[in-house]
Order: sequence, then C-alpha cells, then structure tokens
Amino acid sequence: MQKIPATVITGFLGAGKTTMIRHILANAGKRKLALIVNEFGDVGVDGDILKACGNDACSEDDIIELANGCICCTVADEFVPAMEKLLARKDRPDHIIIETSGLALPQPLIRAFNWPEIKANITVDGVLTVVDAKALSEGRFADDEKALAAQRAADPGLEHENPIEELFEDQLNAADMVVLNKVDLLGEAEALSTMLDVKEKVRDATRIVSAKHGALDLKVLLGLNGAAEDDMHNRLSRHEMEGELQHDHDDFVTFIVELPGTVEKPALLKRIEETIAEHDILRLKGFANVAGSDSRLLIQAVGPRLNSYFERPWRNDELRATRLVVIGEKTMDRAAIEAVLAG
Repeated sequence: MQKIPATVITGFLGAGKTTMIRHILANAGKRKLALIVNEFGDVGVDGDILKACGNDACSEDDIIELANGCICCTVADEFVPAMEKLLARKDRPDHIIIETSGLALPQPLIRAFNWPEIKANITVDGVLTVVDAKALSEGRFADDEKALAAQRAADPGLEHENPIEELFEDQLNAADMVVLNKVDLLGEAEALSTMLDVKEKVRDATRIVSAKHGALDLKVLLGLNGAAEDDMHNRLSRHEMEGELQHDHDDFVTFIVELPGTVEKPALLKRIEETIAEHDILRLKGFANVAGSDSRLLIQAVGPRLNSYFERPWRNDELRATRLVVIGEKTMDRAAIEAVLAG
C-alpha cells in the first residue's frame, strides 16, 4: 500500500501557519485531508480556529489536537496513537497536514516518523517553514516579539537557554521549502534582500518561495516527495551538529504478542504490570479475550500507567483473541517478554 504523505508546517508565532493551513483546506479539491495541530499549552487556540472552518476537505473529525509543546517527548503517548487513529479509518486521508508548535524543534518530530508503525504507512512529503518576511527584514523573528517571548517563557517543556536565533536556524535547516510570508508588506528591494538573506541560511536543496496571506498553489506546497525522515543527516539541529545526543527513534522496535484461547483479566493485567516493570517497554496496547465476557477488553499502557476497560461486544465476524502490541527499546528481551505475558 502506498504511503500517505504528510506535510509538516513550522514557524514562529504570527508567521502565518494557520492562515496557510486554512488556504490549503479551502483549496484541497478532491483531496481528503487530515490535520494534526501540535498546539502550545493547554488551550488550543489554533485548533478551535481551524475547527471553525467547516471545510468539507477536512471535517472536525479529521482534526486531531496534541496539547504538548514538544511532540517528540510524548511520541508514544500522543503522536503514535493519533497516527494510528487516522490509519484505522476506512476512509484514510490522502494527505496529512501537521502544524507544529512554533517553539518546538522540528527535527525530533520528523524523526518520530521512523517509529515502525508510522514508517510503514506514512512518509514526510515535505517540511514547510513559514517566515514573517516583514519582521525578518526589520531584524526581528516575529511581528510581536514580546508575545513570542511570553509564549516561550510560559512553556516549562522548552529549553529556555537556547537563543531564539538557534531555533530559527533549526527551523530553516529542517525545511524542504521556506515560505516568505507577508511579502506584500515589503518593497521590491526589501523582499529581494530578505530572500537573499534567508538563502544564505538554508541548505542548497531548500526552495524559497514568497507568499501573501499564506496563499500558494497546492501544486507548490504538496507533492514535494521529500521523505524527510530518511534524510535527517542533512537536517540536523544546532545541538546535533555540535555533537549533543538527541532522540533517536531508530532505537525503538515494535512486536506483537498473541495469546490463544481466553485469559483471566486480573492475572493478565498483573503479568503486564510485571513485564513493564522489568523491561524497557515504552508502550503496550491491544485487546484481550477475557474468560466469561462477551466484550473485548481494551488495554493501554504508557510507561507504568496501565488502563483497561471493556470497549464493546465482540462482533460475530471477529476472531476472539488476545493480541498485544509492544513498543520499546530495541534492547528489549522479546523472548522473556513473550514468556511472561503468556503466563
């Protein structure tokens, strides 16, 4: 099955990311889009704005909001389940649009696409970095730098010691395309000077385009075929280039444990807890065929947190079985894990 392309849109507060996404939704044509908003903080302002669009190309059910400043830090808890939710749908999207928090590093998000269950089904078509051309021409990174600073200070999950210039450089270095937005506010000479300045900061393969109100032909924005997740050695962040250790999702693996017949709920949950405590398991999920019940037991474990509940009755056309998906570090002892879960 052909992989679903995903476009990652990054950029600072006020650069025009949401406006660009609205333009994409309004001009999607026959494309079925899904949108993931990696919104900053607890209140998803952008998510509410985009849900209010009511566009047929991307209904409210197609919009998933992740309220975390750094999507990579909760990839097993939030990002993987969000992608799995999209993949499980009968009407899979033709294209996925991801708006990142403007203050989160784009590199870890791109690496998350190397998680086994994501990599097999989805590829990063392109990374678009939206820049406020007017602000940049005046030596600023955003139209309202005070608001940008307040947003940054309010997020405890961010590295506050890094200069904002470094984050800007990281956004540019991750990009397949840089969109110089708000060029209508510049004179011809200013626009050219700003473009040349950005050109000195990006990789040779990065395209630079100008836009007004984020309006660009979708033939320009989508279909870049960047496969960014396979090209991370060319998109390093400043810290990576300086040799600091970063997230490496190639170090994670996924496998499935199937248990025949029926299981006793208390005993199974106890074995799962023991397994998680003893092994490098990041996440465990699945369904169980519990003795004496006509409903399937949904099991979700993230780190030490284990939740379970009877989700719905088994359908007549379903094979009643216990099937658990284990996600963790590649150093896991698979045989030992399977043995404990099997009882």
